[in-house]
Amino acid sequence: MTTDLVAAPPKRQAHGLKRAIERFPFLPALIILVALLALNGIYQPRSVSFVGITGLVKTYLALMLLAVAQTYVIYAGDIDLSAGAIVSLVNVTIITAMTALGGGTGAVITGLGIGLAVGLACGIVNGIVVAALRLQAIVATFATSIFFTGLALYVMPVAGTPAPTAFWRTYGGRILDIPFVLYAVIILAVLLVVLARTKLAVRLLSVGDDQQAAYQSGLPVTRIRLQGYALCGLFAALAAFCITGDTASGDPLVGGKMTLNSVAAVVLGGTALAGGFGTVTGSIIGALIIGLIGSLVFFVGTPSEWQNLVQGVAILVALMAGILVGRRARR
Repeated sequence: MTTDLVAAPPKRQAHGLKRAIERFPFLPALIILVALLALNGIYQPRSVSFVGITGLVKTYLALMLLAVAQTYVIYAGDIDLSAGAIVSLVNVTIITAMTALGGGTGAVITGLGIGLAVGLACGIVNGIVVAALRLQAIVATFATSIFFTGLALYVMPVAGTPAPTAFWRTYGGRILDIPFVLYAVIILAVLLVVLARTKLAVRLLSVGDDQQAAYQSGLPVTRIRLQGYALCGLFAALAAFCITGDTASGDPLVGGKMTLNSVAAVVLGGTALAGGFGTVTGSIIGALIIGLIGSLVFFVGTPSEWQNLVQGVAILVALMAGILVGRRARR
């Protein structure tokens, strides 16, 4: 009797934790994010100031958007290994278009429109290959990544073409004394809220949870998966806009390393790679975790030849910690 009384509160707490993580899968990632912010603040106090946080968001907004793009595909149990290549292709396309049109405000707006169209087209190609032709997502999107990279190299064989001044100064500048990147974050938040209120996100999760059951319930599984890839292409294009504004130049290989980082960010945020479970909020937090780990490795004075190794180990530890906490809470 005494044992039952003593054991009861932890059991209730465990059930409470389980319910919390089921409702908010990104909670373990959020805890890791707060811890990393604290560590960064200890080693470099200015990194947690308004300027420091704004700089972090500005640098990693592209990865945040690409992680969101990857999330919608992974919701349905798919994956997109061409996401980084789409970023590269859109990057060189918009710079080439803006430069050819004169580099003014009109040229920038037109170039951005072309970039969105290219991203959407790439996403639709992936959707057709994976969902309609029923090829394995990991193999098919690896193949399309090579194709998109080839197109990017055709558009701009050599890196270094500068972006129009009107574009990168706007991205790195201020409007009403508020950094432009904060307006971008607000727009992103509104966009994600709107998407969350549509049926698409729920349908993607339903397909990822049990594709056969989703089909038997009358859901158009092929169309839903294709829409997920199309959405991924659009967000990859938005990520390309951000990385172009941050680097102020074109590079046909700029998105090469971003693909696996986006997948890592999604998993860090608590989304299941098998599909059917997760949140875009968690993916954004995961992208920030990767950014903060990189900053912390630099702030502690890690020698340059060891930075990649230490950063990789730190991301692996954060990944394992988040997964273990999530699994333990869901038992």
